[in-house]
Amino acid sequence: MIRIKSDWKSAIAGYKTYLTLERGLSENSIVAYLRDIAKFENFCVGEKSIADPGLISMEDIEHYLGFLYDEGIARNSQSRMLSGIRSFCKYLRLEQILEGNPVELVEAPKQQRKLPDVLSVGEVSDIIAAVDLSRREGVRNRAMLEVLYSCGLRVTELCELQLSKVDFIDRVVQVVGKGNKERMVPIGTTALEAVDDYLSQYRSEIISMKGYEDTLFLGRQGRGLSRQMAFTMLRRVAIHAQVRKNISPHTFRHSFATHLLEAGADLRAVQEMLGHAQIATTEIYTHLDRRFLRKQIDQFHPRSQANKDRSVGEK
Repeated sequence: MIRIKSDWKSAIAGYKTYLTLERGLSENSIVAYLRDIAKFENFCVGEKSIADPGLISMEDIEHYLGFLYDEGIARNSQSRMLSGIRSFCKYLRLEQILEGNPVELVEAPKQQRKLPDVLSVGEVSDIIAAVDLSRREGVRNRAMLEVLYSCGLRVTELCELQLSKVDFIDRVVQVVGKGNKERMVPIGTTALEAVDDYLSQYRSEIISMKGYEDTLFLGRQGRGLSRQMAFTMLRRVAIHAQVRKNISPHTFRHSFATHLLEAGADLRAVQEMLGHAQIATTEIYTHLDRRFLRKQIDQFHPRSQANKDRSVGEK
């Protein structure tokens, strides 16, 4: 094979096309991949003077991981960035820009298994109840939170949910997830009632702008809502509800999965509803469940150390 010379700008432009057309990734995923590769490019050009990405070596990649470590980048983020470099190198090999596989023998940093914050059932109820229904958009915000918790959606999936994909008869919603993969997710009666209220009391009075005719949740100007708008709305409501946790739309997704498993739901069913490609991603919630059970033992079992200490203090 005769290696084709290239430069970073044209290689990254081609890589973007590859991610879009051949990998079929979502816009958010593509932005994340390109952001990580841009950081790698800055290191290779600035620290190694490598103008042609086809000349990167295993040593360069290992030095880059060391650079990330020195910058205080978390191991999980390092691992994600290495995964992006692996994908980029695969593209370079397909285009004959790169010979061999310099990332093949690079050892990925061991990932930290961080358990996400989870709300209790009561905290979820308190947050939803704290939505200010005296404001015109309150009925919309309540419907958004009910759908978020009922279906365990990602925030992008919520913002891009289409009205035509909500089946009020069979009580399911059709969701377009990562990689444009579609899945059917059941939706609860309470959430459907909230959506119905929103449609009759708010959306029916909004003139949707071109391109947003089928978008379920709209803003005052008839456009779809951004991820940041959903984040801001939820955090404001949580503050009003006096729930003092680090809360985001993803917290509702974590809580959805955890509450299902605590109640005895099948792990594979939860995986399907969340749209996880790998069961291992869903299994983190079994660790959350064990943590919850351990707290119950520590707090309520008569022979737990916590109760022993409490009994000694009462004597």
